[in-house]
Amino acid sequence: MSFTETLRALADPNRRKILDLLKKKDMPVKEIAKSFKITLPSLSHHLNILKNTNLVTNRRQGQEIIYSLNLSVFEEVAGRLVEFFGV
Repeated sequence: MSFTETLRALADPNRRKILDLLKKKDMPVKEIAKSFKITLPSLSHHLNILKNTNLVTNRRQGQEIIYSLNLSVFEEVAGRLVEFFGV
């Protein structure tokens, strides 16, 4: 995914909230859903965007899918922003 697509994914408040939750710990979809007043298909859509931009990863654990932050992508984004702003 491109840097621009990653920034677009980060622009949505629901996706940022998902990332904030995952910052604390890895979570199954059911637990993530408790923090939202959106439908499961909408939540799934946001999770897929985050997954497609490599901001999150997932793994199957029994019947649940557990989501985690992909910290290496955040390091890359931070590096790009530092370069851009010349900090």
